[in-house]
Amino acid sequence: MDFKNKLISGLFVKRYKRFFVDVKINNQVITAHCPNTGSMHGLLKENNKVWVSKSNNPNRKLKYTLEIIENQKVKVGVNTHSTNKIVHHALNNSLIKEFKYPLEIKPETKFGKNTRFDFLVTNKDGKAFIEVKNVTLSRKKKMAEFPDAVTSRGLKHINELINASKQKYKIYILFVVQRDDCNFFSIAKDIDVEYSKAFSKAIKNNLNVLCYDCKFSAKGIRLNKKIKIKI
Repeated sequence: MDFKNKLISGLFVKRYKRFFVDVKINNQVITAHCPNTGSMHGLLKENNKVWVSKSNNPNRKLKYTLEIIENQKVKVGVNTHSTNKIVHHALNNSLIKEFKYPLEIKPETKFGKNTRFDFLVTNKDGKAFIEVKNVTLSRKKKMAEFPDAVTSRGLKHINELINASKQKYKIYILFVVQRDDCNFFSIAKDIDVEYSKAFSKAIKNNLNVLCYDCKFSAKGIRLNKKIKIKI
């Protein structure tokens, strides 16, 4: 995924009302949109370096969007809206070895009455639903975790993936770790017990679990290497 415009660096001041962050840029404090509804545990420290994007849309009330936070010299992508773009680029360029040379990629595909999965991928092995989750949490060295807060939406997606499996679809959850300092991934059982239980149930119902980290550059964010999963 490429950034539309060059990112602007600043210093984190505070987050409030869930979707707002104050950022100091060149001694001026601006208010930016925070597109991450999670807790962003461990990242929201005053004076952490951050990067924001500036919108070209004249109708937007908030011109800036929080994209990246640097914590202890590690860049962490916090814009959850970027995650599917990162994965879409990876699918189109065969960067995910489990989905090399797809015949068709359909983003935001409807399943049932009230569910949309992030991708429906068709290849020579059949059709597969992929649900993508953005990961920023790391409480232990080299270990990424999900979720960072109770996720009713994530729970719903797991249950619907199980239903899709019963209808002969292959089912995947792809955890995208928007940082590059982790070698392992695990479910944060202590943060969301119900999600952890549903996750274990889904594995018994043919859920495939993938986890990749990301590589950052001035140009954009790319899916990088596969991470070991500890269940």
